Amino acid sequence: MASQDITPVGRDSAKASLLYDPKFRGYIFQAVTVLVIAGLVYWIVNNTIANLQRANLASGFGFLDGRAGFDISSSPYLSYTSDSTFIKALAVGILNTLTVAVVGIITATIIGFIIGIGRLSHNWLIRKLCTVYVEVFRNIPPLLVIFFWYLGVLSVLPQARESIKLPFSTFLNNRGLFFPAPVFGEGSWLIGAGLIAGIIGTFFVRRWAYKRQMATGQQFPVGLTAFGLIVGLPLLALIIRGFPVSFDYPVLGAFNLRGGTLIGPEFMSLYLALSFYTASFIAEIVRAGIRGVGKGQSEASHALGLRAGPTTRLVVVPQAMRIIIPPLTSQYLNLTKNSSLAVAIGYPDLVAVGGTILNQTGRSIEVVAIWMVVYLSVSLLTSVFMNWVNAKMALVER
Repeated sequence: MASQDITPVGRDSAKASLLYDPKFRGYIFQAVTVLVIAGLVYWIVNNTIANLQRANLASGFGFLDGRAGFDISSSPYLSYTSDSTFIKALAVGILNTLTVAVVGIITATIIGFIIGIGRLSHNWLIRKLCTVYVEVFRNIPPLLVIFFWYLGVLSVLPQARESIKLPFSTFLNNRGLFFPAPVFGEGSWLIGAGLIAGIIGTFFVRRWAYKRQMATGQQFPVGLTAFGLIVGLPLLALIIRGFPVSFDYPVLGAFNLRGGTLIGPEFMSLYLALSFYTASFIAEIVRAGIRGVGKGQSEASHALGLRAGPTTRLVVVPQAMRIIIPPLTSQYLNLTKNSSLAVAIGYPDLVAVGGTILNQTGRSIEVVAIWMVVYLSVSLLTSVFMNWVNAKMALVER
């Protein structure tokens, strides 16, 4: 009789303990969350399809093979005309977006590091100028910064016949920046091969120099070696092939410039605005990262005889990078996404080109889906790369 009375109680206690198990409850909550999200997506998709059928609107991505019928002002990488397809127009927009993002990230990083270190300078004037830069650009919306460069700086430049002549046969006017365009002849491929070989060689030299320094404590001039490989090998290839590269120089005529390559004011204003705007945030990240390194590190390096410059470059900044890289990734993503503001000044990025396609075809859902996929893919790739860099910079416990 005693055993028969204890059995139900044991079962009830087992069920109760299972309900109070955090791992079991976690599985239940995750399953419910997945079901709710799946149901929500199913409802949105069905509702969208029903609305499209009710309005007699076609759906799908077959329209991408149709004729675009519009021109694009800037297509430096692809040969595009109004007879090209919609998908080629989107490819031009994607490449233009990536161009702004890549050159903007590089420029913003350089300016941000300079301003961030300048804010910690012992020179009062440099410190205050850097502070003013940060406070001005950080507290202005990026769209206004774009309008400042586009309407307040580039549009008031002289006309083409009164162009400002710069070194190396370069001209600046309200139509943009004109500079010599390289013309590659037969055998020019060897120059590109030399550049790739120089980059690969620099990578292996840097790895070898790092291992050598860890083993012996002796430094190797990696910077000079990298410069020699990346510049010297293409130059050697250029000499071997008999200088197969010539230049098409812009020539100033009576009313216009002929020849050369043009960087339009739309690209220049967007590039400068995003670079200077993002650099103000990067400067604060750099300053905070350097402040996060213990003061004893600098004092120890000074005790060993290192001056302020080498101390910052070799001791402080490498340690600060572990603090800088995670928030720096967010700024890179912000700059890439802010490039969509190009539509305000007519630069043909992905959003501007997609908007034109949307107006012509009425395929709003498909175009918006393409926007989301492209920006999501670029952001995820950037995050993966920066996470890899962060892992390389992290301290390894022994």
